[in-house]
Amino acid sequence: MSIESILAEIDSEIARLTEVRSLLSPLNKPIKTTTTAAKPGRKPGRKRRGTLSPEARKRIAEAQRRRWAAQKAKQ
Repeated sequence: MSIESILAEIDSEIARLTEVRSLLSPLNKPIKTTTTAAKPGRKPGRKRRGTLSPEARKRIAEAQRRRWAAQKAKQ
């Protein structure tokens, strides 16, 4: 195969793919997300987590210590 015939095949393939893409583009509309106003530098669609109260932090820490103790007791 000569370079000219390879380039011609590539061009025809690009034309075919462009046509297929144009046919599919109405079906490929972006999904609208309901997010709050995005701040610069933040990824859209991600929500911030709320702050934990000191009591909640204490409960979580105690629960984790119990899990560690149970794991250590198995060993």
